[in-house]
Amino acid sequence: MIKLSTQLHIRNSKIACEDGTIIEGEMLVENGVITKISRSPIKDVKGESLDAQGCLALPGFIDIHVHGAEGADFMDGTDLAFETISSALSKEGTTSFLATTLTQSDNDIVQTIATGRRFMQKHMPKAEMLGIHLEGPFIHVEQAGAQPREFIRKPSTDLVERWFADGFDILKVVTLAPELDEQYALTSFLAEKAVIVSAGHTKATCGDIQQAIQKGLTHLTHFGNAMTGLHHREIGVVGAGFLFDQLTCEVIADGVHTSTEMLQLLFKTMGSERIVLITDSMRAKGLTDGEYTLGGQEVAVQGIKATLKDGTLAGSVLRMDNALRNMFEVTSCSVQDLVNMTSANAAKRLGVFERKGSLAVGKDADIVLLDHDLQVHMTICRGAIGYRQDVACTASTMEGK
Repeated sequence: MIKLSTQLHIRNSKIACEDGTIIEGEMLVENGVITKISRSPIKDVKGESLDAQGCLALPGFIDIHVHGAEGADFMDGTDLAFETISSALSKEGTTSFLATTLTQSDNDIVQTIATGRRFMQKHMPKAEMLGIHLEGPFIHVEQAGAQPREFIRKPSTDLVERWFADGFDILKVVTLAPELDEQYALTSFLAEKAVIVSAGHTKATCGDIQQAIQKGLTHLTHFGNAMTGLHHREIGVVGAGFLFDQLTCEVIADGVHTSTEMLQLLFKTMGSERIVLITDSMRAKGLTDGEYTLGGQEVAVQGIKATLKDGTLAGSVLRMDNALRNMFEVTSCSVQDLVNMTSANAAKRLGVFERKGSLAVGKDADIVLLDHDLQVHMTICRGAIGYRQDVACTASTMEGK
């Protein structure tokens, strides 16, 4: 177990505070928690003092839908895979994540859950695992996307109870096709256990979604992708996402899964309160173009696009900091909007906003420092420096936003 720093003093930064203001000031971190935020110099510092060089300080990003990075996939089911991904995510400003599964065999899913449960007990100075996002296998075969069809199952309470026999505390999100959930039994079961039920890889109608909402559905997986689209006589899952304020929408803001115009429409229609930026990244993130695998399938990666042989999108190689920059560039949104979409909304959905999702006294010291180009200068994970870019940081372009 790695011991975290007991005290860290961060000075000379522009701090995006929980109340939406941005102040020029300092923060004091003790035992992994923010204990002071001040416009004035903090005195009597006993630990390390860090010059933020005028960087913008935001709460660390929370990625609730990520499969892999730097050659590793959570479905590898190994400690090394989890450690590799955790370390990689800190480089992009992510301080917390949900390990996301893929439609696979029972044994593979159980092994990944067990490894994840073990990994959550570790205290690495990198991104923190908050739980499991079970994506599949309860999906529609005609909306499988890059999910292996041979392992698709009907929604089953019995299977979920067997996989999580050691406790549902680790299970945070389940993506399923609600139209296949007979009498919405699994949806109701999960909602009663405070698990987020998300519609994804689905052929549901708007009516199906409306009924599922009444049983506990509150979320849409990678909005617009692998779901029924908007039509003027049947608005589908996409239309339901726009229509029903109860739904939070995951968005892959890479310009591939979601076009610039759709990102603008989403922000204009929903504001930042119902958007959660995700990466849905696979093992090729952080590596060069080439051939990789996803669930035993060959994936070709070229630039920002990852596809199966037939051209089907197979996750992404998106970084969270790129998602943030993309949203800012196409919407000119405010700092608070960015905080909502990259951190606060996810923290609230996961029930951890009392300790994550904003910069405030008493909360975990999960902090990302962004330079003038909104590039990651430093990532601090629960008070420990998880990543440092040794390049001078100048005033942020977000000033005044």
